[in-house]
Amino acid sequence: MLQEVRICFVGDSFVNGTGDQEFLGWTGRICVNANKKGYDITYYNLGIRRDTSTDIANRWLQEVSLRLPKEYDGRVVFSFGLNDTTLENGKTRVDLADSLKNAYEILREAQKLYPVLMVGPAAYVEQEDPQRKQRTIDLSNQYALICKGLNVPYLDVFPILEKSNIWINEARANDGVHPKAGGYAEFAQIVENWDAWLNWFPLNLIDNSKLG
Repeated sequence: MLQEVRICFVGDSFVNGTGDQEFLGWTGRICVNANKKGYDITYYNLGIRRDTSTDIANRWLQEVSLRLPKEYDGRVVFSFGLNDTTLENGKTRVDLADSLKNAYEILREAQKLYPVLMVGPAAYVEQEDPQRKQRTIDLSNQYALICKGLNVPYLDVFPILEKSNIWINEARANDGVHPKAGGYAEFAQIVENWDAWLNWFPLNLIDNSKLG
């Protein structure tokens, strides 16, 4: 019998995997590889394009609770924040203070119900708003502090993806924002090498069963 695990990935277009012609994104890829380790994964992608932390705060609980009944091993991975930093009509879509409040309340409530991980906002190829990079870095740093205070594992992917030629070049060649399959494969590898993810899926169950 494989260990059955149900996972909800909640977030924005990068969680959705927008731009990936293989329709897996980073979330689908890490679930494929967890399945290869011997886990029976039920995978729910709850990424919505342009969603901010406010949007996610309003929807996550209902969407997740419908998919993770208490009798199952249910887990949640959140990843959001970049859309909060978008300038519209001269101001960000979500104020920094509200972004932090949203993240705190989402994570505080979620961790009472499920094992939770948080992945920070992805790197973004910005052409028209050079200040957005610093806003995103600042937001990610504040998210990290919130997660530390709540004892929720946090992965800051921004500085890693920003240095990825595949991620940046694919995004530029695609729609200026989202990469294609190669970029998402890089993202997936970053998550798979993360201690918190390895703690969730530590063993190659198929190989170990053969040893017995």
